[in-house]
This record gives sequence, C-alpha cells and structure tokens, in this order.
Amino acid sequence: MAGNEHIVILTGAGISAESGIDTFRSAGGLWEQHRVEDVATPEGFARDPDLVLGFYDRRREALANVEPNPAHAALARLEREFAGRLLLVTQNVDDLHERGGSERVLHMHGELKSALCSGCGVRSRWDAALSDRPPCPSCKAPSLRPDVVWFGEMPYRMEAIYKALAECDLFVSIGTSGAVYPAAGFVQEAAASGARTLELNLEPSEGSHLFAEQRHGPASTLVPQWVDEVLAG
Repeated sequence: MAGNEHIVILTGAGISAESGIDTFRSAGGLWEQHRVEDVATPEGFARDPDLVLGFYDRRREALANVEPNPAHAALARLEREFAGRLLLVTQNVDDLHERGGSERVLHMHGELKSALCSGCGVRSRWDAALSDRPPCPSCKAPSLRPDVVWFGEMPYRMEAIYKALAECDLFVSIGTSGAVYPAAGFVQEAAASGARTLELNLEPSEGSHLFAEQRHGPASTLVPQWVDEVLAG
C-alpha cells in the first residue's frame, strides 16, 4: 500500500475478543447478560449505582486475565516504524493497545482504568474497585464513576478525530460492528475527503458496503499481514 502519509485506524471489540475479552454483541455477550439501559446509561447509574459500579469493577478486574494478541502488537509496530502520521482511535475501554506497545492511543469511549469524579470533573488513573465508594483524589467527595462513555453521552476527543479523518489518505476499521455511531460514520467522513477505506473484520460489518476494500478473518491474522504491507511500502 504505497502512498500512505496519514493513516487513521479505528479499532473495536473484535480486536480484543481474540484476547478473551467478552464483547457486548456476540452470542452470550454482555448485552445478553445485562440490559444496556441498566449498566451503560446515566439513567441506569442514577437508578442503581451499586449494579453499575460492580459491573465495571468486574470488567476492570478481568483485564488481569487477558493479554494483548498479535493484532495489538502489529499496530504497536506500525506506530514505531511508520514514517507518516498515524492516529489510533479505539472504541475499546480495555488497556490492551497500551500493553501491546502502542503509546499514542485515543480512547473515544473512555477507559476502565480511569475514574471520573461526577462532582469536580477530575479524571484519575484507577485500578481499584469503585463499588466501595472511595473518595475522589482531588475533591475528596465519594462521587467517582467509571470514566466510560455511556449511551447518551458524547464520546471523547471528537474534534480531533474528525480533523484527522478530514486529513487522512487511508482509513482502516478493525474489529468493529459498524452499528454504533458516531464511529460507524467515520468511514463516510474519511471517504468524503478522498481517503481510501479498508475494513479488517472477522465478518462483514453492518457498514461493510461503505468500504472500498474489505478483508475478513481473524484480526490476529489480518492485521499483521496488513501492517507488513504498509511498512513494505
């Protein structure tokens, strides 16, 4: 893939699923175990904060039992060796990109290992449980919540993401369902600005037809192959 100077990559749950992280939309996934209204909305948190805090505590604890896979490692290699501009945007709230070696990761949906104070708005790196209502390190109020973007809330860093989409010459979507906006619309944003578009996914996503090129199979196979192509020039 010669001619790439600015690449924007979007990753979704599919890239982490091969590491053993439960996805929301798979058969038996998190949405079948919990209603989205109960664990992933501001209203659900207001109604039953103990349920929500416990749900995210368990997901945070589960990170200790999973490891980055070859797809994460390949993207970290691309970051190190690619001579052009690269932005890695992830919808995932896990830390597998960072543990795989990536340093410049934009978490548009927040992070499990971060806590947000609903009182003072300060974010803090967080590894412990939130369900026992620890005080905010800044204002000392017991008002911490998961620093995760819930349905009905605005994803993070959207201005920076749309700027990158308008300037990139290649947009690549990896392991996404194509069902959650605004991320599902990124391919159209990039294409409208003249970028080439590529989907790498286990199977065709809901928006697969919007991509100029699609490759389907496991991310741990497809992503290293694609990175080799990019770095070969």
